[in-house]
Amino acid sequence: MKTCLLTGASGAVARALGHRLRRSGHRLALVTRHPESLTVEPGDCIIAADVATESGAESALIQVEAAFGGPPDAVVNCAGAILIAPIARTTEAQYRACLSANLDTAFFIAKAYAPRLQKAARPGALVLFSSVAASIGIGNHAAIAVAKAGVEALVRSLAADFSGIGLRVNGIAPGLLRGPATERMLNSEAAARAIAGQYPLGRIGEADEAAALAEFLIADGTWMTGRTLALDGGFGAVRPYLKVGG
Repeated sequence: MKTCLLTGASGAVARALGHRLRRSGHRLALVTRHPESLTVEPGDCIIAADVATESGAESALIQVEAAFGGPPDAVVNCAGAILIAPIARTTEAQYRACLSANLDTAFFIAKAYAPRLQKAARPGALVLFSSVAASIGIGNHAAIAVAKAGVEALVRSLAADFSGIGLRVNGIAPGLLRGPATERMLNSEAAARAIAGQYPLGRIGEADEAAALAEFLIADGTWMTGRTLALDGGFGAVRPYLKVGG
């Protein structure tokens, strides 16, 4: 039976990915700071830990190894947070929290996971989440752009370090996805319509679409590493031709 560790397990993407992986026969380790918010399924291993710290990530892997008899076949770091604010109004505390939730979680879960695979001399898969804001300038996204750009650099670096053991490290850079973290931004029909209008495909993304891409990236037959794939409705790549009336 394949195994997978999901961090940020109470979030929308992790929940959607968990549903997909259970259907494909995976056993899951769900890591969260809020275990009371999870609905436990048979076979799930629930771990309360803060993977934004080295000790928390290490504790999570120790518990996973105890439950599964070794490191998981795949790790998907779904932990993260959104901060949209002008840099002049971004406090130091907000900035540090943004880096902690998005970049530190990725770094420390990778540090806890990859060397264990190396010691066991076995392949695996690691998926980290970036953002469209890491590759294209978007107003009021300074802090999260810094954090997510760091995640993309980490993807490339880890892929270089661990390709020799067959550890595939890839990233996903989504645009705005529906979920509890973005509910406040989409709380009116007018706001949702305006945001959707920024995307060439004309709509906001769904958590399950990110989950489907993550499921693909951890599949055994995926011949890919060191890449961050955009999942943004065309936002970062194309500008549709607009007819001008006259």
